[in-house]
Amino acid sequence: MAEQPDKPGRLPPNWFIRIAWAVHRAIVRLTGGRRGIWRATPEKWGTLRLHTVGRKRGKERIAILGYYEDGPNVVTLAMNGWMEGEPGWWLNLKAEPDVTIEMVDGPRAVHAREAQGEERQRLWPMFHDARLYVARRATPTAVVVLEPRTAD
Repeated sequence: MAEQPDKPGRLPPNWFIRIAWAVHRAIVRLTGGRRGIWRATPEKWGTLRLHTVGRKRGKERIAILGYYEDGPNVVTLAMNGWMEGEPGWWLNLKAEPDVTIEMVDGPRAVHAREAQGEERQRLWPMFHDARLYVARRATPTAVVVLEPRTAD
């Protein structure tokens, strides 16, 4: 098994990262989710669509996130495409944590919260492939837990 490098490879410029995510969102939208969304495995992160309500204008916002599963929970990092700052979707979740996610097997109603303390320490190693990139950021990176929500 190859060893992980001590530091990550060079990242593309921010404008390229933004375009890549816009193209990814377009592929998912144009294919009705048949392309661009995949299930996580213990070795590889999956992708999902997160539906939030914008905290400023109240409009629906959709983001595509990488995730791992932790039992019934879905876990992701609050990152802005490796760039500085908290992502808008995380700020929206802080304002309204009850949201819907779309996964390969269909939609799920979830409640978002930030992992703290021992839980964060336990979950952090899941993101072994992202840790070196996270280390480049001055912005703290929240570990976000999306737990199943019961019917109201």
